[in-house]
Amino acid sequence: MSMPFAMGRRRLSAALVVLALVLAVPAGAAKPIAHREVLPNGIVLLVAERPAVPIVVVRAFSHAGAVLDPPDRAGLANLTGALLTRGTAKHTGPELDSLIEFVGGSIGAGAGRDGPTASLAVLKKDVGLGLDLLAEVLLTPTFPPEEVKRKTAQIQAAIKRSEEDPGTVASRALVKLVFPGHPYGVPVEGTLESVGKLTRDDVVRFHATNVRPDTTIIAVVGAVTVDDARREIEARFGAWKPPAEAPATVPPATPGGPARNESVEKALTQATIVFGRQAIRQTDPDYFPLTVASYVLGGGSASRLYSRVREEGGLAYAVYSYVNPARYGASFIVSAQTRTAEVPRVIDIVREELARMTREPVTERELKLAKDYLIGSFPLRLDTSSKVADFVVAIEQQGLGLDYADRYKERVAKVTAADVQRVAAKYFAPETFDRVVVGAPRP
Repeated sequence: MSMPFAMGRRRLSAALVVLALVLAVPAGAAKPIAHREVLPNGIVLLVAERPAVPIVVVRAFSHAGAVLDPPDRAGLANLTGALLTRGTAKHTGPELDSLIEFVGGSIGAGAGRDGPTASLAVLKKDVGLGLDLLAEVLLTPTFPPEEVKRKTAQIQAAIKRSEEDPGTVASRALVKLVFPGHPYGVPVEGTLESVGKLTRDDVVRFHATNVRPDTTIIAVVGAVTVDDARREIEARFGAWKPPAEAPATVPPATPGGPARNESVEKALTQATIVFGRQAIRQTDPDYFPLTVASYVLGGGSASRLYSRVREEGGLAYAVYSYVNPARYGASFIVSAQTRTAEVPRVIDIVREELARMTREPVTERELKLAKDYLIGSFPLRLDTSSKVADFVVAIEQQGLGLDYADRYKERVAKVTAADVQRVAAKYFAPETFDRVVVGAPRP
């Protein structure tokens, strides 16, 4: 699911991958990590040459995500993204699938909270065909009525199934508390009711208004030169003109007032507990010590929460914390899964450890472990062109600059115990966290 919070280790792993990308620049590599230029129609073109890799990967991201859904049409961006590859002016969805599979490539699309991404991967010799199909998907989708109906039913079925998943239920409840009145407080996929209202006309209008060149980033990674990439992209997207109207804007999230608690009772033997509050984006200098503080608190098997809740107390099946930066509002999350009878005790321990981080400096050993992990482990994760493409799009979309990989490593390395305590005092006060418990009565 694409939503501001993740309730399981698979989502935590995804968050770590995003951070991993910023660190995985080979020693001695040229800086910045990619070439950047703005084409005449406003497209931001990013090119990372990897001549030794015979595959070319392309990502096309537009600022047209769920944050732009009309208030009564939640899930519209998600539905639009799901339909991009299901028919174009030249090919049906099955024809697109057949053409790209014939050359051993892949093409896909989907929307997140901030924007849809269309993805392409082909061998170097098939770049022309691949980009032709990618251009069709972005510029001339037809949104066939039968596909709109089919995708709508699929999304509704997925929403209904997810209502039985405690982590998803907790996530949906928490985002409403942490981001009240903001689009981030609404599930990307929408609700059963809102998705049921969506029409093909809604999809056509949303695409025409919001998928536009002057809010689009195209990243090309692999066995291609900057000149070749520019030529190929301009040949297919150069005539794409932005609408006369200015792009839609999204306000940043603002604090939601006093913290609130919510309990969702379910007949389960295991409860899911999530704490959350608004935090800071990667553009804030305090982001780096906050990341270190989060790792010390709940980032791994040596963290304070893991030691107290899982190893010493045997109280939780899983416990962790992480920073979730995003374009219009960031968050800090602590999550645990435990036996329903242990919910009050686990809540007390989490609050105790949050408070202790605000009062006491972390030890030198804790600080070293956190920094060594954050700096040392992430380079191993950037091992494909797809990850490079995702990275360069992410840092462009977040406005971080293409030298962010080096700056991240440098800033993390400089974090001191005093820095960690200072940011913990700002962001770890237990009384500032919203809390949701799924699977047990309110403690």
